[in-house]
Amino acid sequence: MKKNFTKIGKQVIELQIQALKKIKKSLGSSFNETINAISKCQSKVVLCGVGKSGLIASKISATLSSVGVPSFTVSASDSSHGDLGSISKKDILILISYSGNTDELRNLIQYANRNRVMLIGIMSKKNSLLFKNSNIKLLIPEVKESGYGIVPTSSTTSQLAVGDAIAISLMFQNKFSKLDFKKFHPSGNLGKKLQTVEDLMLVDKKIPFINENTTIDKTIKLINSKKLGVVIIRNKKKETTGIFTDGDIKRTIQKKPDFKNLLVKLFMSKNPISVDKDMLAAKAIGIMNEKKITSLCVHNKSNRKKTIGILHIHNLIDANIT
Repeated sequence: MKKNFTKIGKQVIELQIQALKKIKKSLGSSFNETINAISKCQSKVVLCGVGKSGLIASKISATLSSVGVPSFTVSASDSSHGDLGSISKKDILILISYSGNTDELRNLIQYANRNRVMLIGIMSKKNSLLFKNSNIKLLIPEVKESGYGIVPTSSTTSQLAVGDAIAISLMFQNKFSKLDFKKFHPSGNLGKKLQTVEDLMLVDKKIPFINENTTIDKTIKLINSKKLGVVIIRNKKKETTGIFTDGDIKRTIQKKPDFKNLLVKLFMSKNPISVDKDMLAAKAIGIMNEKKITSLCVHNKSNRKKTIGILHIHNLIDANIT
């Protein structure tokens, strides 16, 4: 008879849920001190832990770096053999240990105290070495572990949650925007999600500009040569006054069969939709779908009247943004 492990799995998850509830209630002034201290740090945030806590330290460090807080980890064992030199007085050292008495962290604690390195301790024991020697004490409530109560599960979940809370709080404290986030994530699915209109738009000679006093005959020739199905109409000040599309050609022919020598400004679509170059590409395609159009003019925030690029639906499709 096959054993049903679903019950065990749910018990593990329930213990971690309870651990997260405890850590949520426990956040207080020391958490605020941590955010303020790191936001003022002029150097790097160094993390270290031993065993499972060491793995959590690596993840927290990676998350901090991804949100614009320079960070790296050191090995507790290697630090006693020269790696302490990588920690400067301007750094902040975060040590993670459930017991707070991990032997491998003693040299790091002593080094931080001797050299006046800001030490933030994340631990669960008040009477521990780490608690007593930390400048900022992030005390995590003691929790019940899974696996006969000895496997680091609930405690590491709590540590990870605190690390994520620190990283996201610093994002808001430092006003770290989506565009800032994009700089550190140029590739992969995340990079695609954060691509901006500027990343994909056509610029310079690829933009089908034409003066508003150009005849429709010449305008159609430009539409056909650029193969975008649209031209951008400008006045003598090079301000965008309208667009002329394949659809406008059909409507013009119906209204004025003898249209060739007429000026395009008489038949153009005025006030074309224009978006800021910093808009996320995913939002831009949403506008296209909503308005049932295939291209958008692009402008700078400083001057909406001047078009600096054109975004075509094909640019978005080629970038797998749909």
